[in-house]
Amino acid sequence: MAHHILDLLRSALVHYGYWAVAGALLLENAGVPVPGETVLLLASFLAYTEKDLQVGWIILVGTIAATLGDNLGYAIGHFGGRALLERHRNFFHLSDGIVTRGEKLFSRYGAVTILFARFVAGMRVIAGPLAGVLRMPWKKFAVFNLLGAALWVSVISLVGYAFGSRRDVLMHLIRRFDLALVAVFVIVAAVVWWRNRKQRELS
Repeated sequence: MAHHILDLLRSALVHYGYWAVAGALLLENAGVPVPGETVLLLASFLAYTEKDLQVGWIILVGTIAATLGDNLGYAIGHFGGRALLERHRNFFHLSDGIVTRGEKLFSRYGAVTILFARFVAGMRVIAGPLAGVLRMPWKKFAVFNLLGAALWVSVISLVGYAFGSRRDVLMHLIRRFDLALVAVFVIVAAVVWWRNRKQRELS
């Protein structure tokens, strides 16, 4: 299954190139738990061997997409409030710990949290909406959001590109990541099916 997902991602990158990178990073940073980091790693890896992909353009496109995605997440959190954040968290089955950890980080470090949130497990998905809910000043958010996006995208892209000559190692790392992702999706699907079944039985 993980190998099949990897092949799908690779096919999407070969056929859609930078659009696939932009779409994945935009969605992930807006609050949708898609494998943006895996797409970015794989795209940068392919840039080592594919003529149609250049790591410099990947970094530029990825930075713009991640920045826009987080701004979208911020707007959703700002105008939707905590109630919408809770529905978002419940829908995607994000743990209470992620939100609590995010609130503690924002409380302790303020807008600087946005700079390194992308490197913290789970925080990349929730950082934008949570900043909006907590009413972080948008100008501060925008500055640290852009800096964080540029730093994160550059680091991940350069790591992927560096592994271009070590294909087996990168493929192993990506497959392990995808196995975890598949497990999460299976669990989410099972929970949704179970809830729907219970609701039908009660009605």
